[in-house]
Amino acid sequence: QVQLVESGGGLVQAGGSLRLSCAASGSIFRFNVMGWYRQAPGKQREWVARISSIGIKDYADSVKGRFTISRDNALNTVYLQMNSLKPEDTAVYYCKEAQGSRDYWGQGTQVTVSS
Repeated sequence: QVQLVESGGGLVQAGGSLRLSCAASGSIFRFNVMGWYRQAPGKQREWVARISSIGIKDYADSVKGRFTISRDNALNTVYLQMNSLKPEDTAVYYCKEAQGSRDYWGQGTQVTVSS
């Protein structure tokens, strides 16, 4: 059974940084595309970043140049380094693992950016 556990969220001032982690278990992690999504109050969940099994990265325009996604296949973990945070980055952040035709989600971690 695939399980994803996010951590690293918290409260930070605008301009600050946080690093989110997502630890995966129960999957062939190194073969799967990993992604980060976020959902702000009253809004739909939106895609933030993804990294392929071979390390190709892609970002939403709203975070490009500020966020960096990475993965450590030895630890079955994907990271999201978030710099120059803005109040509009406030959301619950979720990681997603795409395995074949199925998607698996973590429970989310709250990120709050104060102005």
